[in-house]
Amino acid sequence: MSVLINMTSTYHTALTIAGSDPSGGAGVQVDLKTFAETGVWGMAVITALTAQNACRVSRVWPMEAKVVGEQISTLVEDITPGAAKTGMLTTAEVIRAVVDTLPESIPLIVDPVMISTSGHRLLDGAAIRTMKEMLIPRATLVTPNIPEAEVLTGMKINDEAEMIEVGQQIRDLGSRSVVIKGGHGTGEESVDLLIGREGEIRLTSPRMPYQVHGSGCCFSAAVTGFLAQGYGVEESCRQGKVVVTKAIRDAVAGVGEMRMANPGGVGRDYNLR
Repeated sequence: MSVLINMTSTYHTALTIAGSDPSGGAGVQVDLKTFAETGVWGMAVITALTAQNACRVSRVWPMEAKVVGEQISTLVEDITPGAAKTGMLTTAEVIRAVVDTLPESIPLIVDPVMISTSGHRLLDGAAIRTMKEMLIPRATLVTPNIPEAEVLTGMKINDEAEMIEVGQQIRDLGSRSVVIKGGHGTGEESVDLLIGREGEIRLTSPRMPYQVHGSGCCFSAAVTGFLAQGYGVEESCRQGKVVVTKAIRDAVAGVGEMRMANPGGVGRDYNLR
């Protein structure tokens, strides 16, 4: 089932399959915060442990593929998520485990996490090929930022026309839809482009004058939460854009320059110092 039931309420459920971020600004930690903000019961399968903060990734310890697969298979014996998302998947073997164990009936959002905000490479060439060959064809929606979209296609992106062209190439790998996120772009507006079989939709927000750790995770988790409640892809993306825009506006800072996405605006009047 896709809902949990207690004596008085039912809960839509959503699943994140991603790495752990001790800072709470990205990975499963921010995914679960975002699921709560969208009103769904959040569940998590861990693909990797990391040593990181808002500014840098020090080290990554991937989970064994069989451990990831067993987490998923055991979970879905009891609860079928209304939607699922992937984040950092670390290895080709982990990607195969996800494809093999996650039921195809579950809508899947693929956030192709390859490079951390601080520039740490999180996915090798074999894993990228497996993602393109096995995971993206399974996806309801793929949500790369501009650098990730360039890696997936080998093309450079300089403007919105090239964002559309690259998005179409990724969609042609088998995904139903693609959002190219424009946070790494320039200009007063941050423009995301939703590219589907029937055309393109612009999703815009004011560009903040600072970088935010975990904003991509937050957006894909928000979209997953709304999909889990039965919204379509376009409306889920529109609502997801609202959630991540607020999370960026309310972002919190540690001792470094990088801020952390803050879905729900927890402690919005304070810095984490």
